[in-house]
Amino acid sequence: MAKVKVLVEGYYFEEPKDRAKARATVSLIYDKDTVMVVDPGTLEDQQILIEALKKEGLTVNDITMVGITHSHVDHYRNVGMFPKAKVLEYWGLWDGVAWGAFEENFSKDIKVLKTPGHDYSCITFFVTTDNGVVAVCGDVFFNEDGPNPDPFATDSKKLDESRKLIVTASDWIIPGHAPMYKVKK
Repeated sequence: MAKVKVLVEGYYFEEPKDRAKARATVSLIYDKDTVMVVDPGTLEDQQILIEALKKEGLTVNDITMVGITHSHVDHYRNVGMFPKAKVLEYWGLWDGVAWGAFEENFSKDIKVLKTPGHDYSCITFFVTTDNGVVAVCGDVFFNEDGPNPDPFATDSKKLDESRKLIVTASDWIIPGHAPMYKVKK
């Protein structure tokens, strides 16, 4: 079975004068030969992620895949840190300049589904682990409380549908800007 770990916990908070600070939660997925970092977005310093990988016995060159949950810069800015990695995002699977569609059943233990609403380009990684299914969903949920309503949602109806799908299909959720939490069923 695959394994999932939060490497860097994210946050989101608003500041005065119409500003905000956002750091995506960065996750690590191990699945056979795949070592995937999901959402290496904005960081105060890239060294934060390098050190988190080092604690796992990894370097940026060990990462074989980067997953991007949606096309907002706070989730993808640091994708270039991983020069040997393929990139899986809404539009497909990139290997250098080569591009192709991704399979919904990425592997036996990883399913990738389009989960629009926060943004049309949202995808969620459903990872089967020894502790149940973990949904790495980006900003479909910023945190355990939503937010509800999502002030940035491009389609609130689709977002509600995506949230229901994720809650139904998973035991744990890694949201876009907070720690992992257990789904209340």
